[in-house]
Amino acid sequence: MTHRTERLLTVGALARVEGEGALHVSVRDGEVEDVRLRIYEPPRYFEALLRGRRYTEPPDLTSRICGICPVAYQMSACRAVEDACGVAVDGQLGKLRRLLYCGEWIESHTLHIYLLHAPDFLNLPDVLALARTDAALLQRGLRLKKAGNEIVEVLGGRAIHPVNVRVGGFHRLPTRDELDHLATVLVQARVDVEETLGWVAGFEFPSLTIRHEFLALTEPDRYAIESGTPTGAHVGPFDVAEFEQHVREHQVPHSTALHATLDGRPHLTGPLARWNLSGERLPAEVRALATEAGLGPRCDNPFRSILVRAVEVLWAVTEAQRIIEQYEPPSGPALPVPPRAGTGYGATEAPRGLLYHRYDVDEDGLVRHAVIVPPTAQNQTAIETDLRAFIQTRLHLDDAELTRQCERAIRTYDPCISCAAHFLTLAVDRG
Repeated sequence: MTHRTERLLTVGALARVEGEGALHVSVRDGEVEDVRLRIYEPPRYFEALLRGRRYTEPPDLTSRICGICPVAYQMSACRAVEDACGVAVDGQLGKLRRLLYCGEWIESHTLHIYLLHAPDFLNLPDVLALARTDAALLQRGLRLKKAGNEIVEVLGGRAIHPVNVRVGGFHRLPTRDELDHLATVLVQARVDVEETLGWVAGFEFPSLTIRHEFLALTEPDRYAIESGTPTGAHVGPFDVAEFEQHVREHQVPHSTALHATLDGRPHLTGPLARWNLSGERLPAEVRALATEAGLGPRCDNPFRSILVRAVEVLWAVTEAQRIIEQYEPPSGPALPVPPRAGTGYGATEAPRGLLYHRYDVDEDGLVRHAVIVPPTAQNQTAIETDLRAFIQTRLHLDDAELTRQCERAIRTYDPCISCAAHFLTLAVDRG
């Protein structure tokens, strides 16, 4: 007769991620049997709240989904509504949108690097301990984040939940003096981000290799951020209008957030996907510094995603400088976008990955149906799969250390749980 052993591990709350949830792990006879990310935040109902609203409202309403990446929601919403109405915003207005998005990437990635993720590599419990250990280092990170916030404030009207974005462009154009100020701020930001990249390159990265399908926007001649074509390592490229044919959402009993697969397989969006699919499209000077920091042409270790994020901050600073230097004021702050009946599709690259919107608009300019697929919802199945392999090799650890390492592993993906809910209580049932 054999005796089955079980192990149950519980953690009250996951720190240093955006949102609330739980992780349940079942172990039987030394084998990880089940891993579940149990997201229990109440559903947000934004897709339902948009029904019956004017076609001009989604950018403002959806920006409230997330206080960390509101620009991503605004840009995807604008692109979808403009697509439904048959309008394309490009030229200098398009460049200003790209500049605004660069600001969000700088502030969001820097927040993750310094305040959420770096303490794990420094064996510190939180950012307060980092402040006591090396105040000057943390001040550098806050200064870099502030640079991103200032870009968002100038282009978006305020740093959190911007109010200057509208369908067709902006309510107000930035002045030359405002852009000159940002150019000055970015000179110091360039110094800070190069030092950040060198600092992160010195971290010791745990071993974990993933084999998921990657999904990111790509463009032929530049690093995709506010536009592009959905592309997988083995799937695509395909038109944004075909997104829901390839990315299928489904409900799972243990989560208020939908899960998703790419052509039936788990997939991962975000920094690793962008690096692996578009890294060669970064400017030569950025690629050279990434190589110097230890990044090869491919990265399959999610713990090294902090390094990719630092490279993307470097790119965003460089790109923002280029846009400001070459800027010529357009004739007006926005293009006219008259309503028409149709379906529009929009996708952009939020800091955490590909974000998709679809809107059905009627002849009166009212939204009749809305679909929003955030990156964290897409990543959940892949995270659960990776955790299964990660935990299997660490079952010899006691509950406290296994819990700590599980939390650390989850933070590498920078999940935005509030965005996904439409972590960490950790429960491990051991055997």
